[in-house]
Amino acid sequence: MRGIDALRGAWGTLRWISTHPIAARDRRGAFARWARWQIGSRILPGATAVPFVEGTVLLVEPGMTGATGNIYVGLHEFADMAFVVHYLREGDVFVDVGANVGTYTILAAGVRRAETLAVEPLPAAFARLRMNIRLNDLDDRVTAFNVGLASTVGVLRFTRSLDTVNHVVANSESGGGDTADVPVTTLDELTAKRPPSVIKVDVEGFETEVFAGASATLERPELHAIIVELNGSGSRYGFDERALERRIESFGFRPYEYDPFTRGLRTIERKSTEGNSLYLRDLAQVETRVRESPTFRVFGVAL
Repeated sequence: MRGIDALRGAWGTLRWISTHPIAARDRRGAFARWARWQIGSRILPGATAVPFVEGTVLLVEPGMTGATGNIYVGLHEFADMAFVVHYLREGDVFVDVGANVGTYTILAAGVRRAETLAVEPLPAAFARLRMNIRLNDLDDRVTAFNVGLASTVGVLRFTRSLDTVNHVVANSESGGGDTADVPVTTLDELTAKRPPSVIKVDVEGFETEVFAGASATLERPELHAIIVELNGSGSRYGFDERALERRIESFGFRPYEYDPFTRGLRTIERKSTEGNSLYLRDLAQVETRVRESPTFRVFGVAL
């Protein structure tokens, strides 16, 4: 069964690579990168520093689902990562909630030189985040916090052996398993002295709690963009993600779809089904920012 599961996983990855907007322009090159990683990571297992975007590097280990995706296609979350690079400027503040090993943090601080607050609750992922910050010489632009975020300050229990889908343990989940107690604060506390321009929140269904502690942050006029994962995971905690969408919109934000190739923004209906959602306010300012941003390249593709 393990062999069958591995084949299914590989086939799913290859299908995803073949349809990715960057990889689709050179499928042979993307498949070759996948094959080299599969072979090389077995011959020399362990952490490897691989080229990322615009001279940055990313420390990756086998099994890091999200991070290894960047090896194959350049930008694992294509539209959202490209938006971060196109929008941010030096002097902006970017908040990376659920930073994991730091791919968004490296793009914001390493490529666009924005001040970045990187929040990662799990100690193992936080250690890798810190290594990626050091590898890219970003200590002067990134402040990393080994905490979680919630509606109030306290302590919460997290899973810690599920890679990119580690999460706050819900009341309905078994009390066993590999877990860790982690201190939590609020987004308002975190950003009180450094109002953000862009926030990315990916906390595997706990987004409602994060935004419940973010009223002052959402009111700050400096904040123009929110990238938030809304894929139904909130049901784990009994959260209604439509209600969260309405709360975000109550602060003047609207959902948009971004095309990195044309740098176009299109308003869309609310969605809580898959992947990230991009929320913006002051559309004219955002459109000017992304239109005037310098071009960057990923595997030879200009964006």
